[in-house]
Amino acid sequence: MQLFGGKAHLKSRERESGKAGNAIGPDVIEQCKNGDRRAQKAVYDTLSSKMFAVCVRYMGGDRESAADILQDGFVTLFTKLDSYSGDGSFEGWARKIFVNTALMSLRKKDVLKQSEDVDVAWNISSSDPSPIQNIGYQELCKMIAALPPGFRTVFNMYVVEGFSHKEIAEALDISETTSRSQLQRARTLLQNKIKERF
Repeated sequence: MQLFGGKAHLKSRERESGKAGNAIGPDVIEQCKNGDRRAQKAVYDTLSSKMFAVCVRYMGGDRESAADILQDGFVTLFTKLDSYSGDGSFEGWARKIFVNTALMSLRKKDVLKQSEDVDVAWNISSSDPSPIQNIGYQELCKMIAALPPGFRTVFNMYVVEGFSHKEIAEALDISETTSRSQLQRARTLLQNKIKERF
């Protein structure tokens, strides 16, 4: 993952053809559409841990809120199962539901407006980034979770989920310029946090 400069996507959309997405075949999906509780449990068991991780990431590590988002996401998933066309990975289709559920929750809290003046509070500098070779994955995740909600949301959507600024702007009802600005501020905050630690 390249955090600071260049294309910063993890290309999660390209990785969606992983084991969990393929483990849910068309027959299980059809059974779910017919209300089969065992099939629904199989889908839940297959996707819940990955989707919970998505929810936790968007909720900034708040596991209680993430659990609520997970539940709401599964309700939406089973309600809208008829809209899954079978094209593409089922896990990728499901991930969109959970991301959108988390975004709806964040929109209700109006997190982007809350983070506009945070650069003053965090004393952001725009100096050159330092190497991040000594930082571990878990520590980086904690730093991302500690970002202000608006920055974290745009960062997750762009870097982790691979959304474009246009898609982010449409999903969050903001301008593309705001999306770019939020991403740049998130990167700068992360750079400063890493510099403080190392």
